[in-house]
Amino acid sequence: MSNRKIVQVEERLPFLTMLPLSIQHVFAMFGATVLVPLIFGIDPGVVLFMNGVGTLLFIAITKGRAPAYLGSSFAFIAPVSTVMAASGVQNAQGGVVFVGVIGMIVAFIIYKFGTDWIDILLPPAAMGPIVALIGFELAGVSVGGGAIGATLTGEGATTGGIVVFSVTLLVAVLGSVLFRGFLGVIPLLVALISGYITAICFDMVDFTPILTTNFFTLPHFVMAKFDLTSMLTIAPVALVLAAEHIGHQIVTGKIVDRDLLKDPGLHRTYFADNLSTAISGLFGAVGTTTYGENIGVMAVTGVYSVQVIAGAACISILMAFIGPLSALISTIPGNVIGGITFLLYGMIGTSGLRILVDRKVDYGKSRNLVMTSVVFVAGLSGLTVHIGQVGISGMALSAIVGILFGIVFYVFDKLGVNTD
Repeated sequence: MSNRKIVQVEERLPFLTMLPLSIQHVFAMFGATVLVPLIFGIDPGVVLFMNGVGTLLFIAITKGRAPAYLGSSFAFIAPVSTVMAASGVQNAQGGVVFVGVIGMIVAFIIYKFGTDWIDILLPPAAMGPIVALIGFELAGVSVGGGAIGATLTGEGATTGGIVVFSVTLLVAVLGSVLFRGFLGVIPLLVALISGYITAICFDMVDFTPILTTNFFTLPHFVMAKFDLTSMLTIAPVALVLAAEHIGHQIVTGKIVDRDLLKDPGLHRTYFADNLSTAISGLFGAVGTTTYGENIGVMAVTGVYSVQVIAGAACISILMAFIGPLSALISTIPGNVIGGITFLLYGMIGTSGLRILVDRKVDYGKSRNLVMTSVVFVAGLSGLTVHIGQVGISGMALSAIVGILFGIVFYVFDKLGVNTD
């Protein structure tokens, strides 16, 4: 490990080397993936179990060529909450399954017609800012307070909290640059441990959940029910997930220096992502998506091995049954998580900007300047467009805007009316 900076996708590591790398991924995803079921009032154990199963299915279907961890999707929060209030949890689960089925059908269409259309619908001048927005629109979460963000201002801000955030971020940043050998590939884990110890010193850690939880627990699986109105209410989420998935695969491909849209193919990754969503909804969990937090971990550490991702998935499954494991991670203060994600989300955003550089986007052309400008503003302005019960904003809205521009400029090219 001391003589290499990159651990590629197909590489295998000794167990004792792999384990802390996998734990690092678990810490990165845990806060966000558990927050979604807590919002819905469902068992986080089911979600941890199904996320692990979904990730392992993803790895199997993509033949181990696309490193990705599948966690709880925030895109489902608004429509699922609406359906739950109107007709109950099980009907909402049916809607999640329906979204997954739609996605699997779309994956078959992609298999038949290929991916050449992506550069038409989403040219580099649009794709770059869309991918960047994956990180940039999450930036506020890192300092948004609560369980997955630091509280640095307002009434909740404390000297201890600011110190904990600063120590965590500083160790993560300096570790990514200065650590060597094995420590050089686990800087985020070292940063998290450092922040956690600092939080203990400031009496910010409550160990009660660890002491009071049962050692062995069983996830509370609930079978979905299918109601047409509920399914149609949640269906528009499929559009959001499509834009998010394509963006994630492109940014991951840039990080690992491979074209994942070609190998293993967008049809495989998109099918696997939506199969995970369908199975999760069927058994009482929430819809899943490839996770930006874990993409950020790969960008920081240079470790892309799917073996490490699979290890994280197995730990997630184990946590669903061993109470103290999940309780331990739940005691990590938001200021520690915020210090980690502050760096991770920025790395994802920078990967989007890298697309513009690598593809040599020419901003001497008006179309590229206009497209990038409008896509960025659409994603960062806070504008929300409602389709039924689903509000589309942020990266999803910017993707739609980018697609519309891509189609219009493609037609202009065919008509020969572009002044470029």
